[in-house]
Amino acid sequence: MRLTPEQLAQFDRDGYLFFPGLFTPQETAVLNSAVPELYSRREAYNVREKGSDAVRTNFAAHMYSEPFARLARHPRMVEPVMDLFKEQVYMHQFKINGKMAFEGDVWQWHQDYGTWKNDDLMPTERAMNVAIFLDDVNAYNGPLMFIPGSHKRGVIDAKHDLTTTSYPLWTVDNELIAKLVERAGGKQGGIVSPQGPAGSMIVFHSCLVHASASNLSPWNRVSVYLSLCAVSNHIQRARRPEYIAHRDFTPISCLPDDCLVRDYPVELPWKDGVPASALQTSDTPFTDRKLAA
Repeated sequence: MRLTPEQLAQFDRDGYLFFPGLFTPQETAVLNSAVPELYSRREAYNVREKGSDAVRTNFAAHMYSEPFARLARHPRMVEPVMDLFKEQVYMHQFKINGKMAFEGDVWQWHQDYGTWKNDDLMPTERAMNVAIFLDDVNAYNGPLMFIPGSHKRGVIDAKHDLTTTSYPLWTVDNELIAKLVERAGGKQGGIVSPQGPAGSMIVFHSCLVHASASNLSPWNRVSVYLSLCAVSNHIQRARRPEYIAHRDFTPISCLPDDCLVRDYPVELPWKDGVPASALQTSDTPFTDRKLAA
């Protein structure tokens, strides 16, 4: 799936693109059917909500789950980012975020690049998220909120919030959020919240400031996030386990467009468990790719 000149211009202006209903109900059903078993696993790659058994984030399912391994190579998710970067990309992070009914906690205001820069030593913001809704997203089940154009602000100094939720995040202070919202239009468009049916897709810039509120509704809001990074911009440190920040910088080769509904073979390197090497971390920067692999 390639982007038009108009879409490229819109992304540059707003910092995101929204594609309602891009994936079919049949395609999303294949993914949804695999989630409960993945969430049931008592593994380090399942981060649960603070004080709850509900999964907040499942990491690296593309390494051990066939449907998600195919999604990780889907042209509708990968090719738009290649168009924006004009370069091949690798998988920096893969996660299935579960904003579960009544239990899904907040994600504070942040830039994704803030975490990737501070924790992983990613050189520049040439990385971004591509998200697909596995559930219908409405105003009540904790939808994403964006501040349009906030990516133009560049990299923002952030503080490391280790206490608000079960997942540490580099967050943006409230005073600056208020200024960014006012600059983006205040009550008239200063915050937007893409909502739509399961199968909808969002592409958004790694410096776009975003957040989501708690899910107090009776409806789950599960989404899959591919964090794709330009190959030339790969991370320089393995401070986090490999199931969170990947160290294989091989460019992604896309499968055919029907890969979610046809049985194309894919490699599952962690199907028998996460290797011990993927759990090892270090604060020492690396510069040679062989040290990272």
